[in-house]
Amino acid sequence: MFEWILIGIAVIILIMFIYYYNRLVSLSNQIDNSLSQIDVQLKKRSDLVPNLLSSVKGYMKHEKSVITEVTNARKALLGAQSFESKVKAGNQLESALKSIFAIAENYPQLRASETFMQLQQELTSIEDKIAYSRQFYNDGILSYNNACTTFPGKIFASIYGRKEKQFLKIEAEERVVPKVSF
Repeated sequence: MFEWILIGIAVIILIMFIYYYNRLVSLSNQIDNSLSQIDVQLKKRSDLVPNLLSSVKGYMKHEKSVITEVTNARKALLGAQSFESKVKAGNQLESALKSIFAIAENYPQLRASETFMQLQQELTSIEDKIAYSRQFYNDGILSYNNACTTFPGKIFASIYGRKEKQFLKIEAEERVVPKVSF
């Protein structure tokens, strides 16, 4: 009888090892997938920028600094290697695009342009997808960190060498609403 109890305890422990290993791996994979989705949306946004700039250039001849800012931000995004630098460059591009849309208010013909309106709608849609992807990433981090810091997950996380991961944060300077002066 005692042998069956020991066998039962061993089986339960083995099942727990397998369960927590698989849980930590699947949560980590979900986080990697979330990062990939953010990267995809950032790339889609940067691919739309040349079309936006070509539709805007004819109208905004006196706004070359804004166009240059958008172009430089896009180059930084395309050249970014690490995820953190991609997020930072993506935020710079978002800020620069907001400046273009704010300045576009002074150009009624541009606002009425079907191409400009379509590009603006596509960019708005992509911004929404980026925000959703960031939220999904942070939700994945929350689930992973909870699994790594609660009992008995903390024990298994340390056995498997898993550590808490950092949330995607917005830097303080990126939280400031960009000022646009005319």
